[in-house]
Amino acid sequence: MGGYALGSAFDSKSGQMIMLALLLMVASFYVGNLFGNNAPIYISQDSSSSSFSPAVSTFINKVSLTYRETPIAIQANGMNICPLEFNEYIPCHDISYVKKLLKTLNVSRREELERHCPPLEKRLFCLVPPPKDYKIPIKWPVSRDYVWRSNVNHTHLAEVKGGQNWVHPKNQLWWFPGGGTHFKHGASEYIQRLGNMTTDETGDLRSEGVVQVLDVGCGVASFSAYLLPLDIQTMSFAPKDGHENQIQFALERGIGAMISAIATKQLPYPSNSFEMVHCSRCRVDWHENDGILLKEVNRLLRPNGYFVYSAPPAYRKDKDYPVIWNKLVDLTTAMCWKLIARKVQTAIWIKEENPSCLKHNAELKLIDICDAVHEAKSSWKTPLMNCIQLRSAQKDTWKLPPRPERLSVYSESLSRIGISKEEFTMDTNFWQDQVGYYWKLMNSSKGEIRNVMDMNAFYGGFAVALNEFPVWVMNIVPSSMQNTLSAIYDRGLIGAFHDWCEPFSTYPRTYDLLHANHLFSRYKSSGEGCQLEDIMLEMDRILRPQGFVIIRDEDSITSRIQDLGPKFLWEVESHILENKKQKETVLICRKKFWAIV
Repeated sequence: MGGYALGSAFDSKSGQMIMLALLLMVASFYVGNLFGNNAPIYISQDSSSSSFSPAVSTFINKVSLTYRETPIAIQANGMNICPLEFNEYIPCHDISYVKKLLKTLNVSRREELERHCPPLEKRLFCLVPPPKDYKIPIKWPVSRDYVWRSNVNHTHLAEVKGGQNWVHPKNQLWWFPGGGTHFKHGASEYIQRLGNMTTDETGDLRSEGVVQVLDVGCGVASFSAYLLPLDIQTMSFAPKDGHENQIQFALERGIGAMISAIATKQLPYPSNSFEMVHCSRCRVDWHENDGILLKEVNRLLRPNGYFVYSAPPAYRKDKDYPVIWNKLVDLTTAMCWKLIARKVQTAIWIKEENPSCLKHNAELKLIDICDAVHEAKSSWKTPLMNCIQLRSAQKDTWKLPPRPERLSVYSESLSRIGISKEEFTMDTNFWQDQVGYYWKLMNSSKGEIRNVMDMNAFYGGFAVALNEFPVWVMNIVPSSMQNTLSAIYDRGLIGAFHDWCEPFSTYPRTYDLLHANHLFSRYKSSGEGCQLEDIMLEMDRILRPQGFVIIRDEDSITSRIQDLGPKFLWEVESHILENKKQKETVLICRKKFWAIV
């Protein structure tokens, strides 16, 4: 969002511009405008010590490894701080916990890469600290190419992927030249090649109608970053695997991404949501298990959407690659996909809208047709289906417009769950007004915020109101709600289903702004694991230091958060704003920048 205007400035970069950017970064680090205030408040590791140096705060929060108890008890001196070694704690992707489960998991299907949340009593209940020498992240758009090394202090990717221009060290910085395994000379050239292949050399991906892309096994998300000049929104994901911290790099750069894996369960995105699914050496065995993973791609692709496959079976004739290729051809043919291009290490299929072909292949026992699925159901913890869904006769067949016109689309999926066009329009207009108020209350410049999450996104109106801002928005629809995420995707936005009784699949310190509109009241009767304190703790984990949380909710809830906020080391301000026909309390919270000394 806001990427098109910004992106057009990216692509004519020369060596002189890089040096100018570096000089600007170094200078701005000392004056504090490009990077914000880089000085944290320190908390002593030794809580028994009564003598603090002048640079160390006298915060009374203790550094102590603390687990969730029932009932929840927060000390009078505030939330405990987790020890420093837990600075990258991701509760539902904790390798040490997953190792204990391995005997119960289908490792041949890579189930170990999916979400596995520990029971409540084994979850940490302390504030996750930043790593040593953490700095306020570099601001967009410079962050596309440079981030602080100390913020993601892992060298493995640079060592194994440096030759493919994923990432290189440069003094205190990581530099991202824009390369990838199949586009080591730069994503821009590769993206144009894909445009040539899909348009028969007559246009680009945008002119071909590609608005939303799913990037499987995205690496450091340079493919996504270089699609922004075309105003193409990308949901990038990769597992927490041997390419450790790839998603952390992507988010630190200010590029939309999340931890996920395509293995045994449906991805947390609605059906018919992407014009393109992209796999560049994504390390997925599409040909195995009767092509069940390809059938998940089929679920996610819109009619006439593309599957882009850049991997050795598409071009190599040695080893067992030809056998794999032949299996892929058989599987995609059975699904009535058409191979439209195969050259320069890449193959592209199109998912043609052809119900008669699917029915014919089902009669030949080449595929199975799925039973009718309720479209209002969210794709959350749903097992993969080894079948093809026939498109509903009720489903819209009209072609969605390009962005930005698509932002105004009222999806018929809303009508089917009882949301009228008038409600939709009122919601859109309401958030256009509220966003202006928010920025005044935060006293923040537009460029200060990049990574945004709307934790209860409804119809996506908040994200649409941010379209002119240099941000991207992760729109979350709680899995217990009706599926409005399909309508959000129909507006040209991205997002995911999630249950806030569990932690989200992301690294700590990845969002600049969290928006929680009547989120807490939705979960107030949901039982253990969904308590207000649990959700606040998860907010704190995924929020960057000096990041903002905006909360609108019932007065009883906002009052409790005002009391609890300081115990989480948040600054909390209460304001009154108009909520359609009535006044409503709005909390503007800001996470303090603290660190363990």
